[in-house]
Amino acid sequence: MMLRRCRLLLWQVVLRLSYHVVTAGPCLGGSDILASVRENSPLGQFIANISISGDQRANAVRLCLSGDNADWFYLEGRTIRLNTSLSRVLDREVQGSVLVAKLTCYEDDVMQSQFRILVEIVNENDNRPNFLQETTGPFSVSELTAVNSVIFTVRAVDADKDMISYIIDQSSPDAAFFRIDLPNSGNIMLDKHLDFETRPHLEFIIWAQESNTDEKFNTSAHLSVNIEDGDDQYPHFLPCSPVAPGVPVCINPAYTTNITHRTQNVVLEFSPGPIRAVDGDRGINMSLIYSILSGDDQGRFEINNTTGELRLTRAVDDRRLIPNFTLKVMVSQVDDRLKYSVALVVVRVLNENTFPPVFNRTTFKGFIIQSSSPTSIVSTYGNQVLQVQVSDRDFSNGLNPNIRYSLHPLSGLYHVTQMGILIARTDQLHAFDRHILQVVARDEESGEEVSASVDVEVLQRGQAVPHGAFTEQQMFGDMDTRLAGGIAVLIALMFISGLLFLLLRSVKRQRLQSDPEVHTAVALEKHPNVVTGARPIFSVDESSSFSRHGDSSSESFRGVYTRRLSALHHPSSSSFHTHLCPVVEGAAAYQSTADQSAETSLEQQPIRDQK
Repeated sequence: MMLRRCRLLLWQVVLRLSYHVVTAGPCLGGSDILASVRENSPLGQFIANISISGDQRANAVRLCLSGDNADWFYLEGRTIRLNTSLSRVLDREVQGSVLVAKLTCYEDDVMQSQFRILVEIVNENDNRPNFLQETTGPFSVSELTAVNSVIFTVRAVDADKDMISYIIDQSSPDAAFFRIDLPNSGNIMLDKHLDFETRPHLEFIIWAQESNTDEKFNTSAHLSVNIEDGDDQYPHFLPCSPVAPGVPVCINPAYTTNITHRTQNVVLEFSPGPIRAVDGDRGINMSLIYSILSGDDQGRFEINNTTGELRLTRAVDDRRLIPNFTLKVMVSQVDDRLKYSVALVVVRVLNENTFPPVFNRTTFKGFIIQSSSPTSIVSTYGNQVLQVQVSDRDFSNGLNPNIRYSLHPLSGLYHVTQMGILIARTDQLHAFDRHILQVVARDEESGEEVSASVDVEVLQRGQAVPHGAFTEQQMFGDMDTRLAGGIAVLIALMFISGLLFLLLRSVKRQRLQSDPEVHTAVALEKHPNVVTGARPIFSVDESSSFSRHGDSSSESFRGVYTRRLSALHHPSSSSFHTHLCPVVEGAAAYQSTADQSAETSLEQQPIRDQK
């Protein structure tokens, strides 16, 4: 009995070793099932066929699946298939590389044999590389790091175990500073010198890509690099003037100030000022110390080692001997005196400024003749060169050499020289134009300013420059000279006309006074034009002559006309006397009016005696 069992066991071993295909034998002669399936395979994917020999009665043989991964399979007759769903996908990276289950064979509900099922999950490239978060920064790198040094390393993993290579995106703004050591190493090397003062922060993009697959799946990471300041810059004085755009090297300023021979024991104020320096390494901002290298004139000047304030300790004895002082001030780092910088300080000794500069007038008059020449000098009355200058009583000759002239606001048509002479761009001026300019005179030492206006008139070609200001200028203001001349001529003509009128009126009055009949008429209380006999008389229209006592003579005697004697009413008519009474009573007042009416009637129609 024992021998039989050993023989059966040996037979099973032989069968298991002899079957290398995906087949199955009968319960008593079967073997383990070895198969493979690709990950992400769909539901019902074929795994293996089960071959059973012997009696094929319906209920004679029964197969069952069991084991840890048995739920990934199901039996369809004598076929093993893959059991998946939409929510449960076969993933090698999750389940592992092999599925293990057991197949039990029953005959008449009695277990006859049991076989192992080993199914290898074939990998598919279904995963992209992913960067390890701890390798993507942000990073900090000192600006003193040497070129070609490995500054950090990035890592990406692929769940499919594919080979990965790394690439820097050259379109990144700061990609030129870095390079990859080896394509698959992930080592980032420095390719350019770093400078905290110009680029304190760098950014670039790096890609991780599969190198051994057809799909070439890839992924990217955004890397941020903070540059740490290193002590590589020297201190500099403020304000800083870069030697070139983008170059962190400064040209130190020259500090200037003015004092008088009485100034002493004061802290000096400079332009630009105050005297101040900073460490070139802004991220470190090392403490600085100030000192005077030369020019302190035996302790006349002292400097505060911490603040840089410069103090004048005693007054200047004689300005003529010492017109100015020139000092060299040095600033250096406290921890490294070899890192220093030097600035020039100029202290000028000036006379006391007692009087401000002044113009001799507030408004200057200028003329410019229109011309095609590019420029011309503005002249004044008498065609003399217009010179706008100030005088300063602080100087014996009144001329301050520190005065600078300028136009405010600046003009594109005029320019003032430092001698106070105005130059005009005549080819851009038009005749009869007028420009009001403001000339500013500034004392460069004291900073005092004074201004005056210049009234510039553009004359037409060929027009002479006036010899002097018009005496009527106070009456007419700035009236045009031609208009003023015309008005003067008109006034003269009106004066002559008045004289002629008065002379003519005097002659006419003498003629009327020499006629005796006129005196008689006045004595009889009649109008001087009403006479008797055969002499012609003047009649006055009743409706127009005496109905408007307030009108002017030209309106009152508009209706005057002449008639012959036969057409007039008799002098004894009451109505005629009624209208004439007011006139007779006021004969003396209307004498001049009557004279004018008589003159007008004589001019219109000569009067002849009735025969």
